[in-house]
Amino acid sequence: MNLHAKLQQRAAAGKPVRVGLIGAGKFGSMYLAQVPRTPGMQVVAIADLSPAGARRNLARVGWPEEASGAKSIDEAVAQGRTHVGEDWQALVAHPAVDVVVECTGHPIAAVEHCLAAFKHGKPVVNVTVEADAFCGPLLARRAAEAGVVYSLAFGDQPALICDLVDWARTCGFPVVAAGRGHKWLPHFAQSTPETVWGHYGLTPEQAARGGLNPKMFNSFLDGSKPSIESAAVSNATGLAVPSNGLLYPPASVADIPRVTRPKSEGGVLEKKGMVEVISSLEADGRVIPYDIRMGVWVTVEGETEYIRNCFEEYNAHTDPSGRYFTLYKRWHLIGLEVGVSVASVALRGEATGVATGWNADVVATAKRDLQPGEMLDGEGGYTVWGKLLPAEASLAVGGAGGLPLGLAHEVKMTRPVKQGQCLSWDDVAIDTRTEACRLRRAMEDLFAPARALAAQR
Repeated sequence: MNLHAKLQQRAAAGKPVRVGLIGAGKFGSMYLAQVPRTPGMQVVAIADLSPAGARRNLARVGWPEEASGAKSIDEAVAQGRTHVGEDWQALVAHPAVDVVVECTGHPIAAVEHCLAAFKHGKPVVNVTVEADAFCGPLLARRAAEAGVVYSLAFGDQPALICDLVDWARTCGFPVVAAGRGHKWLPHFAQSTPETVWGHYGLTPEQAARGGLNPKMFNSFLDGSKPSIESAAVSNATGLAVPSNGLLYPPASVADIPRVTRPKSEGGVLEKKGMVEVISSLEADGRVIPYDIRMGVWVTVEGETEYIRNCFEEYNAHTDPSGRYFTLYKRWHLIGLEVGVSVASVALRGEATGVATGWNADVVATAKRDLQPGEMLDGEGGYTVWGKLLPAEASLAVGGAGGLPLGLAHEVKMTRPVKQGQCLSWDDVAIDTRTEACRLRRAMEDLFAPARALAAQR
């Protein structure tokens, strides 16, 4: 509750939290828009494959040109400015950088960036949740071994959901379900970058004005991003995931406590304690009034008659039984909120969400029939979308284990796969030498035996 006061103290002492940002695209730009308005925080370095593009984005969000004109990180520290360049290795190694914000959106590169930062004793706020979804549990372990903090990014929905889950459990409430909203119809799973804007609800002109990437936004629409974020939440909170993918039950905000109950009590859940995503569209495509499309929620249980009476006395909106109550945030502000994670990591040494085990996975699933020789183009593209599965189910796909969506980039098919089928490691030819691939395989070796033993019990 006092992060702002702590930042003010750092500002008064002339010792700002010094941040190194890797990736200055849309998400990074939103964070950069807030930094000049945040006391006690300074971005000393930005590393981007296109420094010119990063400077254009700085101008877009209102930074004066001279603010990013430092020729080196040392000069940036001395002059209170920012150095913009391509050298991310120098950024993570520089002793003046207190926190690294990984914001590339490229999961394979993100793993390399995170591991290098840990090696240099730097905590990381990982905006690239795609990486967390396929190896977050082992990234968290590597950070702990290095004595640093690894964290999901506040503003993105997983950290906000983790915050609500933490609130519930700290108050003594059992968490029945938690998740986010989404605009969803089943055929969106086959959406491509060519069809995304019509489905998403933006014109091409609005997308161009905001510098929005159609492939990235298509990953939101086609179910990949909801699955990725739900996996991150499950691995961070211990909540279970549906046995055969997200259900996307349609519901207004008022209906969430009714829908997110166990099936035995009239809801959709297989059991209590699960992640789920609520659709803002009815099955016939009608828009649901007062939806949770851009928000997050948690449903809790009033276990005693006294607690349920309190719900009633304080006019808390519950399901018809009065037993289940949902707390929600109807909006999330993406990169505009990342400063909360940076401050929490730097000033408290606390993550705003971090994997504590391997419960869930996101498996690349064919958008159409795929043939040998075709190249996969990753989340949001033309070939695959991401399906959320329990980790045990992912490990069983095709006998070799499911191909993580985060590794399905520029990978060649070796066998035909039908539309709707999950891909396995044996369906593709993949470069196993990347740090991301090695880390994922190491995570499977580390966690799979324990999970198999637990399943037998």
